[in-house]
Amino acid sequence: MQNIKTIGVVGAGQMGGGIALVAAINKFGVILCDKSADQQHKCEADHKKRLAREVEKQRIKQEDADAAIARIKYVHMFDLIKDADFVVEAAVENAQVKRDIFANLARMMREDVILATNTSSISITEIAAAAETARKGAGARVIGMHFFNPVPVMKLVEVIKGIQTSEATTATTLELSRLLAKTPIPANDRAGFVSNRVLMPMINEAFYAWMEGVAEPAHIDEIMKLGCNFPMGPLRLADFIGLDTCEHIMNVLADGLNNDRYRACPLLKQLVAAGRLGDKSGRGVFDYAVKA
Repeated sequence: MQNIKTIGVVGAGQMGGGIALVAAINKFGVILCDKSADQQHKCEADHKKRLAREVEKQRIKQEDADAAIARIKYVHMFDLIKDADFVVEAAVENAQVKRDIFANLARMMREDVILATNTSSISITEIAAAAETARKGAGARVIGMHFFNPVPVMKLVEVIKGIQTSEATTATTLELSRLLAKTPIPANDRAGFVSNRVLMPMINEAFYAWMEGVAEPAHIDEIMKLGCNFPMGPLRLADFIGLDTCEHIMNVLADGLNNDRYRACPLLKQLVAAGRLGDKSGRGVFDYAVKA
């Protein structure tokens, strides 16, 4: 593997912040970039809180927690990421936003730097094409590196090759994933990859079961938990993911696979239109406004 000492992360939200923390804990330098200074401060506070909890539970030592925080440089100027040896983009799940970011990264970063995207559904080939247009040869260095939420806990990284992605890029990304204490599993660039192509239609079907009166949401979830040994029911999981994200991924699947059977359930779309997005809005399928 090429000499990777510093990992750049674009986006300090839930996923980007988690990726940055995992990299720092595993002794990589991190440049965490987000255009919002408020989001950076929020992310830094969350990192300190998480590490303090790990120290309290005696999973890590205080000096290791302090060292991890010291390895993260929080910045809001995009060009400050140019000194990284590997970049993971974890911005909003929007194809045009990602194309713009990768075009800028292709122009700005050294020619040996791999450009990974944490997208959960958007075409790697499409993103790589934007990088290639901006700088010849950059498309070969673009790859999908789909982490799972919460990043510090979940072991899987889905590693997705686009048509342009080189074997060297894939090999390096797989090895880096292991150095981050993750289990990388390769997949090809098809709509939804593996995880969301299998998971999201199940979640969507749970919404249909609710809409058609088959059972109440809590009962649907309990049946799937007790009958299929799922740790979390599909409707509760949808709230955790975000109902707007679920709707978006279903539509990506429908368009990418050219099949309307993947379209979001009308009830799912209705809840999104009402602003009931799940955990992040305080109410989705279930109400989180009052906690015991």
